[in-house]
Amino acid sequence: MVPLSFAGEEWFLLEDRALYWPRERALLVADLHLEQASFFAVHGQMLPPYDSRETLERVARAIRQTGARRVITLGDNFHDAKGCERLDEHSRGMLAALTRAVDWTWITGNHDNGADDAAMQAICGGSVAPELEVGGIMLRHIARRGEKRPELSGHFHPRLQITLQRRPIRRPCAVIAARERGGGSDGHRMILPAFGALTAGMPADDPAILKALQPAGAISAAVIAKGRLLQFPMWKAPKSEAA
Repeated sequence: MVPLSFAGEEWFLLEDRALYWPRERALLVADLHLEQASFFAVHGQMLPPYDSRETLERVARAIRQTGARRVITLGDNFHDAKGCERLDEHSRGMLAALTRAVDWTWITGNHDNGADDAAMQAICGGSVAPELEVGGIMLRHIARRGEKRPELSGHFHPRLQITLQRRPIRRPCAVIAARERGGGSDGHRMILPAFGALTAGMPADDPAILKALQPAGAISAAVIAKGRLLQFPMWKAPKSEAA
C-alpha cells in the first residue's frame, strides 16, 4: 500500500488493485466481474468456478488492510445481468457478510445493464447507483470525456506494457490524467485497474483510454513495484493544447 496524491488529497494504492480514500474511509474497486467463469460455462467454455470467491477474498483482505468502513464499486460488478443470481452458496455468504460489515455501494456499468437492482440488493446487499459524487469527486464506471471535475472510473482494465532491461513487463495499472503537461501523481482524473480475478486488460496508452481522459495536460500509468509507486508517461499534450 503506497501513498498517492490525487485531487489535492492523499490516497493509497494497493497492490491488490484497489484504491483507499482515508478521508472517507472508503475502499474503491473497479470491474469485479463476479461470476465470469460461470458465464463462460453457460456458453460452453469451462473454467474453474472459483473466480468470485478469489475476488471477494481479496476485497475482504483489502478491507482488513485499510480499515475501510465503506466500499464503492465502479461498475461491471458482475460479468452479466444474471451474475448475482448464479452465485454459489459459499460466495453468496461471503458477499452478504461483506455488505453487512461495511457501507457498500454498487455503481453500475455496461455489464450490469439489464440487472434487476432490487433483486441484487435483496440477494447481495448494499445499495445501487448509476454514479455518485462524494466530496466533490465523481465516481462512475466510464470516464466522461470533457469532465472538468475530479473523477474516478474503471471500465478499460488498463495494463502497463513496457520493456525494461530487455524484460517485458505487463501488469494491471492505474491511469492518471493531470491538468499540467508536467504530469506527476497529483492528477485530477483516474482510471482504476480491473479488480476481478479473470479480467483481461487493455494497454494503458490505447487511444480509447487517452481519448476518454481528455482534456488533459499529461497522462501516466501508475504501478507499485517493491513498495514504491512508479509512474510511466503515456501521453503529453502539445504546449498549445495543455488543459
